[in-house]
Amino acid sequence: MGKVVCVTGASGYIASWLVKLLLQSGYTVKATVRSLSDPTRVEHLKSLEGAEERLHLFEADLINEGSFDSVVDGCEGVFHTASPVFFKVTDPQKELIDPALKGTLNVLKSCKKVSSIKRVVITSSMASVMFVKNPSKPGFVDETWFSDPDLCEEKKEWYALSKTLAEKAAWKFAEENGIDLITLHPGYVIGPLLQPTLNFSSQSFVDLIKEGKELLPGGVYRYVDVRDVAQAHILAFENFSASGRYCLVGKVANSFQAMEILKGIFPNLVVPSIITENQGAKPSYEVSKEKAESLGLKYTPLEVSLKDIVQSLKDKNFLSF
Repeated sequence: MGKVVCVTGASGYIASWLVKLLLQSGYTVKATVRSLSDPTRVEHLKSLEGAEERLHLFEADLINEGSFDSVVDGCEGVFHTASPVFFKVTDPQKELIDPALKGTLNVLKSCKKVSSIKRVVITSSMASVMFVKNPSKPGFVDETWFSDPDLCEEKKEWYALSKTLAEKAAWKFAEENGIDLITLHPGYVIGPLLQPTLNFSSQSFVDLIKEGKELLPGGVYRYVDVRDVAQAHILAFENFSASGRYCLVGKVANSFQAMEILKGIFPNLVVPSIITENQGAKPSYEVSKEKAESLGLKYTPLEVSLKDIVQSLKDKNFLSF
């Protein structure tokens, strides 16, 4: 209550919920966006309860070193969520790797200058966890997994490469400069939208519902609710004993299972029949919940997350039925 924290990339899907929950908890939030003049980035944040009194918006550019100096000044905690998310790119270095890697280091360099900062929490991804050549426990993914940059490059998984390189650089910088760092690794994030535009994961969910276009091979998704991810950020900051990396996955399920759940909840929703090679089979792996739950995180049931994202997409006219 009353603490000052910073959220980078505040207009994003996860970050908008993080700002909302921080304000609800009494925090004062200094939040960065790419453009203060773009209403799609700022109006939904300004309308949050407590925003008028305790939300301060700033423009900042990930690539420009020093652009976060004034924002993190006076903060006790920094939540770095800003990083581009897309899978199809023409120039991976410019579009994904530089913003993720340089952006993360620029934020950490700014944090290094501020003695009041107690902890930095970075939003990473399961993409920096999953790409392992010879895992010791193939069917059970946990925080000991770390994606291999060479494998990411070999498979042309540029998003995974960007998140992996950014995380490795973050841990190295934090260790060398005495920064208390935590990284969070959400899977495929679903749940209601606060922002007025579709982000990458909600757009891909619309494509899945409308056209049966599967984002992931075999249609196996590591689902997690956006509200749980936002809550995990706050728990990771507030829990004194929190440390290291945290996988954030509520349930691993096939896309056809999600469609079956949705058909039960929304009888009028027409969804395509998704046929995958492993239909009827259980996913070949699970992701550990133990470490995240040790923070006090309670995962939202998949049925609730699916219901809420579809209702949200309908309310915002991205789906009609």
